[in-house]
Amino acid sequence: MQERKPNILFILTDQQRRDSMAAYGNNWIKTPNLDKLAEKSFVFENAYVTQPVCTPARASIMTGLYPYNTGLQRNNIPLSRDIQTIGDMIDDEYYNAHMGKWHLGDDMMAQHGFDTWEAVEDFQRVRITRKEYRYQEAPYNQWLRDHGVEPPSMSMSYEAWTGTAELTEEQTQAAFLGHTASKFISEFPEGRHADQPWMLYVNFFEPHPPYTGPLNDLYDPDEIEVGPGFRTRPDSGSLVNRLRSDYYMGGGNNPLGEAGGDFHDTTTEEGFRKLRAQYFANVTLVDNQLGKIFEALEESGQADNTIIVFTSEHGEMGGDHGMLEKRSLYEEASNVPFLMYVPWMTDMQPRRIPGSVGQVDLVPTLLDLSGSEIPDHLEGKSLRPVLRGEEDLSDNDVFIQWNGMGDRNLGSPEINRMVSIPWRGVVTGDRWKLNLSPGDQCELYDLNNDPAELTNLFDEPEHKDRIREMAARIRIWQDETGDDMPLPAV
Repeated sequence: MQERKPNILFILTDQQRRDSMAAYGNNWIKTPNLDKLAEKSFVFENAYVTQPVCTPARASIMTGLYPYNTGLQRNNIPLSRDIQTIGDMIDDEYYNAHMGKWHLGDDMMAQHGFDTWEAVEDFQRVRITRKEYRYQEAPYNQWLRDHGVEPPSMSMSYEAWTGTAELTEEQTQAAFLGHTASKFISEFPEGRHADQPWMLYVNFFEPHPPYTGPLNDLYDPDEIEVGPGFRTRPDSGSLVNRLRSDYYMGGGNNPLGEAGGDFHDTTTEEGFRKLRAQYFANVTLVDNQLGKIFEALEESGQADNTIIVFTSEHGEMGGDHGMLEKRSLYEEASNVPFLMYVPWMTDMQPRRIPGSVGQVDLVPTLLDLSGSEIPDHLEGKSLRPVLRGEEDLSDNDVFIQWNGMGDRNLGSPEINRMVSIPWRGVVTGDRWKLNLSPGDQCELYDLNNDPAELTNLFDEPEHKDRIREMAARIRIWQDETGDDMPLPAV
């Protein structure tokens, strides 16, 4: 490590699938900037969110805690100011900037140890924690006006509005963040904090639905690749997943998207392919802006002393198992890309890290790499020994959960009832996945031989002992973290 502490550039997208990059086997998508980053980075083969929905997953990414201990077990719960984020925990020498989606309460004002704050969604004012902020506008609003667009009203979310807004690429939130983050990087060395290292979190909304955008025609729906799970009903899986599959393949759309005019024909393969192609086009939309950010970093002369992390807060079903959206423990929703570039470790091998890792490890890893103290209360662990080749992930268990009570309408009363039932899952070092629920059909998948999770093995007699042993791992983890969800008898 150089004498000056390293800068940290953390890039978080929203709802980006693992297989949306060449580094994870996608040989047709256009993401040249992510490809270049992957070539010089540690590529974690399997990175899991703590809970496949926005607020709980994002809280874990920022705090190093599981949802039970952040208190954010579903969407739209504010993160308590008593719970520290990495902005609070990193060494005081750092100048901290947060740009884009927050989704942990008050999106409008600087908080939790961040010195610079660039909000993007005016709609989030309805979730403010202080009355004084109710008329504060997000800077993205002015960006829209400067580019000839009147922002949506306070009562309408970006997700609902942008489906029919017909924005150009330059008018999107992605473009605003590409410009704003590049400007921060370029100008920071000239400011009064020039001697400080900086930590910059850039939080993109895209490729989160709506499944439409300015690059809709980029990919031919007939030419994109799909896997064996595409539009395949999960007949042996849980009831909640079967209900959701039936809903979408029967013509259902995301109710929030429908409110904003984002309609798609999900009754046919043609319609699903079109939706899926447009989703992947929004991944390229983000990649275009990453190119601007990385260029600014190179031109600033700081690239050789800047750690870069790229990941997403959860994935997107994209028609696999006949489903859309997230809120599922399937790989498409819970397994996300994870790249980490550490400039002084470029000669370390292997650069591709097999096994499984959880996002709860992000905070302690960055604290470790920045020379900051790692608090004892964190539930994740530093991956620095793995990066240095001193340890591997062959015995690393990763835990995933679902706590859906009180979540929004997902299409039908039946789905809404079943999605309220909690789940706890484990992915073991040998790549088996067990999903347990006290009120639904439990699931066991052999990810080595069935990566598409087409065959649920939970009721097969020959796997009973494996299930008991894996369930014990979940129970021990629950005891360590204080999680009190009742497990079913196995």
